Amino acid sequence: MSPIVSPEWLNDNLNDPNLIVLDASLEGSADGSLTSERTVMIKGARWFDIKTAFSNTSSPLPNTVPSKEQFEEECQKLGINKHHKIVVYDHFGVYSSPRAWWLFKLMGHESVSVLDGGLTLWIQKGYKVVTTSKTNYKRGDFKSNYQSDLVVLFDDVKENCIVENFLIVDARSQGRFKGTAPEPRAHLKSGHIPNSVNIPYKEVLNGNQFKSTADLKKLFKSKCKSQTSLIFSCGSGLTACIVMLASYLSYSESKKIYDGSWTEWAENTMMFQ
Repeated sequence: MSPIVSPEWLNDNLNDPNLIVLDASLEGSADGSLTSERTVMIKGARWFDIKTAFSNTSSPLPNTVPSKEQFEEECQKLGINKHHKIVVYDHFGVYSSPRAWWLFKLMGHESVSVLDGGLTLWIQKGYKVVTTSKTNYKRGDFKSNYQSDLVVLFDDVKENCIVENFLIVDARSQGRFKGTAPEPRAHLKSGHIPNSVNIPYKEVLNGNQFKSTADLKKLFKSKCKSQTSLIFSCGSGLTACIVMLASYLSYSESKKIYDGSWTEWAENTMMFQ
């Protein structure tokens, strides 16, 4: 499957028995600029709960990757099978859905796409939405095949500050990256990891959709100085996936995420100051 699909494509394929549609919406963004009551969804969509079912809630860090066993169990409860094609969307256009896309890739499931423009564009195109959905499904046979190389850890990033083996691409706002704007998590300082560049996630979007492949390629070539060994970071590992997917569409095949992101880095480095 293509990494992204259009509302037209999804509407044409919505009745495919081998297709599962997942709603990965959040109630709001970390900075409070986006909010949704999640009162409507695409017909037949299943609720993909990133914050609880598909995160390690025992971690002190937000949005931490769940264990492969947890991911497998929760997918099976949603009725997802090994052979299913998956399309994931969110209510903000493109926001949390790339995180769900990446989690499936991390767990070894290749047939997954993001709905470009999300529910926002779906509704603008005049396609139908519903206010209720099923909550009980026939248990699926989904299996996780954890791809550990896609998760980058604190020690990897720390070592990269000494010997630069990869380039870190930070998806936070310019103000947070430069240390001139506060972090949404009040106890954290702002700033950035050494050997990193800033591509705020909104810069890869044109409204609710990804920019054209040509525009994205130009952006990444300019910011990354032709370096293609990339690691993606943000505040908590969520919007990093937006920029990662934009790069994957146009520039680099890297799908590596620093899962602890700035929250982990800032907390750990503050301990030694």
